[in-house]
Amino acid sequence: MKSDLQTIPGVGPNMERHLLELGYSTVNSLKGADPEAMYRRECRQRGEQLDRCVLYVYRLAVYFAENTEHEPEKLKWWNWKD
Repeated sequence: MKSDLQTIPGVGPNMERHLLELGYSTVNSLKGADPEAMYRRECRQRGEQLDRCVLYVYRLAVYFAENTEHEPEKLKWWNWKD
C-alpha cells in the first residue's frame, strides 16, 4: 500500500521513512499515537538522541491525523516546539 504520509505538512521523504520505520504506514494509522512516546522509541531504536524537530513533526502529524479541520498555524512544525 502506498503511503499518504507526505500529505502531512512537514513530512517529506526523510520523515516519511522515520514514520514507516516506527510502524505508521498511513495518516490514519497516526490517530491516537503519542508523539512523545514515538520520539523516545525512535531515539532508543537508533541509539542516539534525535533532533527535537523530529518530535515537533510527530506532534504536527498526530494533530493532522486526528482532525479534519486544521488551524493554519498548527500546520507548521516549528509551532509545535516545547
